[in-house]
Amino acid sequence: MDSDLVDPRLEVYSTCPPSAGIHSEYVAAVVDVARWSETYGCQGILVYADNSLVDPWLVAHIILQHTTRLCPLVAVQPIYAHPYAVAKIVATFGYLYGRRVGLNMVAGGFKNDLTALADSTPHDRRYDRLREYTELVKRLLPGGPVSYNGEFYRVDNLRLTPALVAELFPAVFVSASSEAGVSTARALDATSVHYPKPSREYVGGAPLSGARAGIRVGIIARADEQEAWRIARARFPEDRRGQLTHQLSNLAMESEDSPYWLLPFRNYKTFCPYLVGSYERVGDELAHYVAAGFTTFILDVPPAEEELRHTRIAFQYVPGAYRAVSASPPARDHDGVP
Repeated sequence: MDSDLVDPRLEVYSTCPPSAGIHSEYVAAVVDVARWSETYGCQGILVYADNSLVDPWLVAHIILQHTTRLCPLVAVQPIYAHPYAVAKIVATFGYLYGRRVGLNMVAGGFKNDLTALADSTPHDRRYDRLREYTELVKRLLPGGPVSYNGEFYRVDNLRLTPALVAELFPAVFVSASSEAGVSTARALDATSVHYPKPSREYVGGAPLSGARAGIRVGIIARADEQEAWRIARARFPEDRRGQLTHQLSNLAMESEDSPYWLLPFRNYKTFCPYLVGSYERVGDELAHYVAAGFTTFILDVPPAEEELRHTRIAFQYVPGAYRAVSASPPARDHDGVP
């Protein structure tokens, strides 16, 4: 979506499909979503990491091989690899492809995953570890030598070969909503990404003082409001068992006069709230997030190419974000798509 961007602050990422349940068709699914994302102008694509999924760096490799500019935003959990290993693969991708990758730094994870890995580190201390980890990765990338004497990590005159050229240095994101997470993002000069509340709750102030801010959000937008909700409810039907399973949310509940929709999140069908409605209504909600200071949007996994096309149209209703193609809303065919 950046080809028509006017405001250079704004970034839009998609999300790579998780491997669980796809098996032999997974590579094709990754390639499809990556190509769709590039076609509709996303800067990058988030790649998940947890114990149940295939290795995110190998998925990032597939993405680099089948796109020309899309940036894999790889989830990095410190307990999976030493900082040197992460710096090495980032520099290697730069050396082999002349391409950037992004780092989505994750302090926590599913409780069962952490237990299986014997990681009992308390919540705030995980962010202390994450800060050291990311600092060390960033220091290693120019080539070294690096000596680091931290609480969690120590190295002595460590060199990274090949070094990463400055123009390919990764953008850093921190998945965090807590004060500890936001403080870590601020210390690392990173973008703090969290699950948003309805945009009305940010009126009158910046969402996260002192840190660049982004949100993870799904979008289902159509020319007709009722059609958007019909599609949304068909894609994410009510699921009482999922609601009982999902214990993660303390987000505000949606109201009838808002496109903000939590049902898929509460049903444990996805990891973010959704915005549902007409292009204009969803675009207006997005505009309120931008006005509140959110500059990065990480979309949910697109189920089909057309979903990114509809999402792009909704973003065109954010004032100042995109070049207007005409003085009036885009002409639409019978499906409501320009």
